[in-house]
Amino acid sequence: MAERSLMLVLHDVAPETWPDYRPFVEAVDALGQIPICWLVVPDFHRRNRLDDHVDFRRLLDGRLARGDELILHGFYHADEAPSPRTPRDWFMRRVFTHEGEFYPLSREESARRLQRGIELFQRHQWPLHGFVAPAWLLGPGARQALAATGLTYTSDPGHFYLLPDYRTVDAPGVVWSARSAWRRGMSRLVSERMLKRHQQSPVLRLGLHPVDMRHGFSRQYWLDLLTRLLADGHKPVTKIDWLDRHILASSAAA
Repeated sequence: MAERSLMLVLHDVAPETWPDYRPFVEAVDALGQIPICWLVVPDFHRRNRLDDHVDFRRLLDGRLARGDELILHGFYHADEAPSPRTPRDWFMRRVFTHEGEFYPLSREESARRLQRGIELFQRHQWPLHGFVAPAWLLGPGARQALAATGLTYTSDPGHFYLLPDYRTVDAPGVVWSARSAWRRGMSRLVSERMLKRHQQSPVLRLGLHPVDMRHGFSRQYWLDLLTRLLADGHKPVTKIDWLDRHILASSAAA
């Protein structure tokens, strides 16, 4: 059987959301050496400037030392652009999500925020390879700006995209909508169907959000699923380590 890899990804990482994640991360650490991908927001909703939280930065330093990966996840994680003008934009920015920060931005503003995020990582000596847009939404200007950053990859729920040309790599992901009881119940059904469909996929991503951690039903599901996949032979790995091993090295050789 071909090797199957597993990525555990925490979205919306900020000082404000760490109390939600902490019990779960402690439970994961108790299972063994399982690397985690942390999607770090430099200033979550303009009230969580990482530069103001030395203890939280030390926590992230420690996670890097364990072998985890830190990934840039937007800058403010909030859509503050002028109101949408088209039905499609209204749906994407007011129904699908209110946090698609990089969906409406121009190339220039996207480049400015990306550079500020990159500089923050550089300032704290955190290696940086990837960027994931809030709600996975990249508008045309943001796509152009991201391609010019020199970063290695971005992603959406089902794929990696290698920069700068956005070459697609299949990477199915499991993600929940946990804001209400019916959504949590539906998410569990959808997740199980997806896992069955992709059980032999070479890579599987688990995408967790802070709201998942606020409900025992969803929090326990993620921990049980992680344990089940590990027992089934999936090998935990960070995004960049998997890409380096399976995609980037073969591309260089070709």
